[in-house]
Amino acid sequence: LPPTEEEKEKKEQKKPPKQKKEPQQKKKQPQADLSESELRDVRLGKAQAMRDSGMEPYAYSYDPTHTAGELQSLYEGKLDGGEEDVDANVKVAGRIMTKRLFGKLAFFTLQDETGTIQLQMEKKRMGDFFKDLKAYVDSGDII
Repeated sequence: LPPTEEEKEKKEQKKPPKQKKEPQQKKKQPQADLSESELRDVRLGKAQAMRDSGMEPYAYSYDPTHTAGELQSLYEGKLDGGEEDVDANVKVAGRIMTKRLFGKLAFFTLQDETGTIQLQMEKKRMGDFFKDLKAYVDSGDII
């Protein structure tokens, strides 16, 4: 026989009330959600970590070999999509506009006073420096 209404009510009364699960906090808070002072502390912490590992976060001088505009002019129409100039030795400087990380690959969009270029970095080519680059460089940084 199916339970009567009275039996159903008694059964419901015995059940403890359902508690709402609290959402789990994320391990790392996105930088966009940080206050100015928290963001400052994060950046200063990264600068100190760089010093501790033997790198100078605020280089005294840097001599780029090319600008973004020069590279665009130099390679315009010379390389197919996905093709690269493996013999090129290029040093650039500018502001990191976007940073996209994909495991062993990273893409940075770099902008200087002459234009914008995309940098592709591979762990295989960069070795241990690749891990440091991913850890220390943020969008908006000038490198």
